[in-house]
Amino acid sequence: MDASSTSHTAAFVINQAADTLFPLFSPEGERLWVPGWEYANIMGTTQLHEDYVFITRSHDHAAAEAVWIVKEYSPDTRRVQYYKIEPKEKLGIISVHCDPLGQHFTRVEVRYTYVGLSDSGNRFIAHFSAEQYAEFIAEWKTHLEAYFDQRAD
Repeated sequence: MDASSTSHTAAFVINQAADTLFPLFSPEGERLWVPGWEYANIMGTTQLHEDYVFITRSHDHAAAEAVWIVKEYSPDTRRVQYYKIEPKEKLGIISVHCDPLGQHFTRVEVRYTYVGLSDSGNRFIAHFSAEQYAEFIAEWKTHLEAYFDQRAD
């Protein structure tokens, strides 16, 4: 089996300060705005750092339980990158960067790269289109805006 791979990047602008937004792209932060987000905290802390490991049961195109490892964590530049490993299925590399646009707006850029680890992983990759990805990331913006609207009430 030859591994297939695909990579998609999308960005959106949201009316929030980057320092407010960036912490929401962590396992704990996602609990606040991502419907159905749950993770198993196996590190005994919620303080995110490089090499932090956690597990999800079904999320972000998951066909199976996934092990997530923080590859890069840079609060100063508001960048985080995760490895997401679904054994015998696929490997994901997820990168998020929050770029401040003044005091009250942030450009959020999200890149997903998938590498197939099996025939079924390769089939997922073959069907994971740029259009599907754009819709997926547009939902992020919608969920984040709803979260901040709810907080404002």
